[in-house]
Amino acid sequence: MSKPGNTGITRVIKAAGYSWAGLKAAFKHEAAFRQELALCIVLAPVGIWLGQTGVAQALLIGSLFLVLIVELINSAIEAVVDRFGGEMHELSGRAKDIGSAAVFIALLNVCVVWGLVLLMPSGGPAL
Repeated sequence: MSKPGNTGITRVIKAAGYSWAGLKAAFKHEAAFRQELALCIVLAPVGIWLGQTGVAQALLIGSLFLVLIVELINSAIEAVVDRFGGEMHELSGRAKDIGSAAVFIALLNVCVVWGLVLLMPSGGPAL
């Protein structure tokens, strides 16, 4: 059973508006998102320049986008946890720590992907 509401192009337009509002909120309120966005803005052109194939470029840039995606999810988790109260609770702390760990893993992924793509000898298997 579907829920009532907008359908078709109206739904897509409204969803895009909500997404834009979320990006603006993350930029305004989350220093980590701003830092990772700056890193993405600097490194994306480098990835296009250094990637020798389209697949290599996609891996380099995709790994950067993954960091932004995970940071947005982590920020959403933190906002929800903070919404439900400022008192210390084990589960609240665990949720925030796990979200932070996800961002850390995404950043490690950037290091691994960039290292493997850029350090692979040109005679190695084609991407």
